[in-house]
Amino acid sequence: MRLTADFWVAAYLARLRGADIPAFVVARGDATAGAVLVKLNTLDGNAQAFQRSFDLMTGDRVWVTLADGPETDVDASIARQRGFDSDLWVIEVEDRAGRHLLDQPGLE
Repeated sequence: MRLTADFWVAAYLARLRGADIPAFVVARGDATAGAVLVKLNTLDGNAQAFQRSFDLMTGDRVWVTLADGPETDVDASIARQRGFDSDLWVIEVEDRAGRHLLDQPGLE
């Protein structure tokens, strides 16, 4: 059984708070089945956006880079995705060191 989107987002935000990494919900999607994008803002004009995808070789859910580069370009990419999917959640993480914790166990 998969977690609902709002439960996953709440748990992710709590994990980030525990590591003193600021993060907030930019766009709230469908509470039960909305997909989640995570934007990492490194506060230097650059950003990355991550989305979950399936690894066809293993069947695992993995985080992959959707966009990377100037923050304005990443924001435009996220806006396009929101145009396709109004149920999409967008979480913005702000960390100069580039920490997002998506590579830690339990966030697949």
